[in-house]
Amino acid sequence: MFSYLKRLLIGRPLKSTELGEQKISKTKALAILSSDALSSVAYGPEQILIVLISVGVAAFWYSIPIAVGVLILLVALILSYRQVIFAYPHGGGAYVVSKENLGMYPGLIAGGSLLVDYILTVAVSVSAGTDAITSAFPALHAHTVGIAVLFVILITILNLRGVTESASILAYPVYLFVLALFILIGAGIYQIAAGSVPPDLHAPIGTPIAGISLFLLLRAFASGSSALTGVEAISNAIPNFKDPAPNNAAKTLLAMGALLALLFSGIVYLAYYYGVAPKEEVTVLSQIAERTFGRNFMYFFIQGTTALILILAANTGYSAFPLLAVNLAKDKFIPRMFTIRGDRLGYSNGIIFLGVLSILLIIGFKGQTEHLIPLYAVGVFIPFTLAQTGMILKWVRQKPRGWQPKLMINTVGALISLVVSLMFFLTKFAQVWSVLVFLPLIILLFHRIKKHYDAVGDQLRITECAETLPIEGNVFILPVAGVTRVVENSLKYVKSLSPDQIIAVYVPFEREEEAIFEEKWGKWQPDVRLVTLHSPYRSIINPLSKFIDTVQRRAGESNYHVTVVIPQFIPKKAWHNILHNQSSLLIRAYLLRRRDVVVTTVPYHLTK
Repeated sequence: MFSYLKRLLIGRPLKSTELGEQKISKTKALAILSSDALSSVAYGPEQILIVLISVGVAAFWYSIPIAVGVLILLVALILSYRQVIFAYPHGGGAYVVSKENLGMYPGLIAGGSLLVDYILTVAVSVSAGTDAITSAFPALHAHTVGIAVLFVILITILNLRGVTESASILAYPVYLFVLALFILIGAGIYQIAAGSVPPDLHAPIGTPIAGISLFLLLRAFASGSSALTGVEAISNAIPNFKDPAPNNAAKTLLAMGALLALLFSGIVYLAYYYGVAPKEEVTVLSQIAERTFGRNFMYFFIQGTTALILILAANTGYSAFPLLAVNLAKDKFIPRMFTIRGDRLGYSNGIIFLGVLSILLIIGFKGQTEHLIPLYAVGVFIPFTLAQTGMILKWVRQKPRGWQPKLMINTVGALISLVVSLMFFLTKFAQVWSVLVFLPLIILLFHRIKKHYDAVGDQLRITECAETLPIEGNVFILPVAGVTRVVENSLKYVKSLSPDQIIAVYVPFEREEEAIFEEKWGKWQPDVRLVTLHSPYRSIINPLSKFIDTVQRRAGESNYHVTVVIPQFIPKKAWHNILHNQSSLLIRAYLLRRRDVVVTTVPYHLTK
């Protein structure tokens, strides 16, 4: 049943030789890797207005110069990550750049931040998409969390089906969203040029505003910079591109930057000219669409495509998180299971892990996007700052041809990213303080995992100087619960290995049982030694363990190993297991922790 359901949801397994067919073109990559950055125009401009409205609606004209500052940072980031793509063509992004140029711990800070950030990418994107749906249909507000969780499950299943299949499906909504916003911006600018929009809806640029301050403007700039989240995803996912992967990735990055700049600028300008103020239950983009078209087909088309891309923007996290996890796992900082490809050649463990944590985050924050965005943004700008700084050191050390302009680009990007990061901590500390807690914990976890893998490697490595004593033979201990086919099957197996060194062990709880069983055994298997261990406290483990200790001491004197053979019957149907006493499972679980004791299970399969 499970296998059938898995095939139905995920599809047939793919051969390893089909991996090349899972690479994606620039057109599809732009859709799945840029959806996070492009979708942020739906809430990035709104974050600027949320800060400015504390001074008054008249202060909205400051959104124009703030947007210019965001675009300058966007250009610096795009050019910088383009350099990262060619410098590190195997992917890894900020983690690899920071680790190789700044050291292990800055690399782990970048890697840990990005892992958490991709989880937040899924949570924020899906929550924002759900907000767009509930803005159009207010009756759904009460079901926000449930809708968001359902979307995460659907996107997780879609990604488990493979990169190519998910890209083919997700490309259409992304390009529809881009088309819808270009239509909206074009129609809005046309109405403004035609004089259909009253100019008194907004304060003229340059109007003096009481209470404005540099600190407030920097805070608004930091909030608006949340529109740049997802810019680094392409540099992490270079292995997903068709060859030549670095060239295709670089072109996709430039295309994403151009689209993001145009859409962000257009929405900020329309929001300013219309005098749109942020509201709790209606997004700024929804208000702009309603004022431009009214509540007709175009309004619902824009809201629908916005909701779709906001939800599907989570796919950026699903594309980048598993690849980043692979790099960390190869360096032994997270479990190696993240390097294993699933049936559809994707890194299934990373995909499932990301989906589960995102659902927990959505439930924990009750799907409230405004509480997630600051944490999400600061988690992005820490790796931004580290990656830019790492590239600065790379150019200074290596000094390749034409390194001065590259150094200038990275310096500008590093400084602005650092300012944005600091502003988030200064202005939204109550919402982002947890970063200062979970990052050290994540790095500590990375360190402990690495230490464990190193210790295991040292213990498993064969060295020339290591000598072990030869094993002369085995003493087989066979716990038995009765005279049954299961025990008979196990005895046949043991006799085929060593007919002489066999000890059957029976643990009765009553003295009467002991005498009865010894009589039965003597008639059935007179050539096999039986040891009965009366247990007045009704424990099987304790007397068996003590007996094994005794045998082990004697066997050790002659270099014999002790092997405990556990008979176990396997019911025809899995649910039948709950109807039986699982003593064999308890014995095996306990003995596996014992040194120098080999545990073997001999199954006997039932047919009814």
